[in-house]
Amino acid sequence: MSAVDDKPLRTLSRKQMLRDRRAAIAKGDWVEPEPYARPMTRDDCKFGPRPCLYVACRFHLFLDVNPRTGSIKFNFPGKEVHELEETCALDVADRGGITLEEVGRLLNLTRERVRQLEAEALSEIGDYMDDDD
Repeated sequence: MSAVDDKPLRTLSRKQMLRDRRAAIAKGDWVEPEPYARPMTRDDCKFGPRPCLYVACRFHLFLDVNPRTGSIKFNFPGKEVHELEETCALDVADRGGITLEEVGRLLNLTRERVRQLEAEALSEIGDYMDDDD
């Protein structure tokens, strides 16, 4: 189960997404997405509409894309984007420091998992800094 929502986290593999697309094309239900101008820098989106509409952005909190497998994990399977308290990790970072509980709520993780991730990241940063010496 997810940390905050009652529904289990949902992950779609790249293969499943391709199967779903082929099935939709075969049924005649597939509609090609309209091209659009996506923000490319923080300045392009900083004062844009909220909730942020660009869920494919790597800083969006609604979903995560695994760069190795291409699978998509929905962080809030029981909610729609417009129901999220925050949608952009950069907006949260601009506000300054927040507690582990707040991070957990925003990422749909437990406080303990956030603490583990923090410790792992600090260790990696320390290793990187030691390599520079």
